[in-house]
Amino acid sequence: MKNGTITLDDPVTLPEGSAVNVVLVDDSRVAETAFDRLREFAGNVEGPEDWAKNHDHYIHGAPKLP
Repeated sequence: MKNGTITLDDPVTLPEGSAVNVVLVDDSRVAETAFDRLREFAGNVEGPEDWAKNHDHYIHGAPKLP
C-alpha cells in the first residue's frame, strides 16, 4: 500500500473490470520467525521429565536411554 493505492510486487495484467479480492494481513507477524511464533508455547507443554533425552522412545517406541 503506497499513498492509499494497492501496489503489487510483480506486474499483473488483468482485463478491464476484473473482480479482485484483497486480503489484509496483520504485518506485525509477517517478520516473525517460526521460533518467535512457537515461543508463546514454551513452558506450556506437559510431559515426562526425560522427554528431551528420550523423545525417540516416546515418539517411536525406541528403548529408553540410560
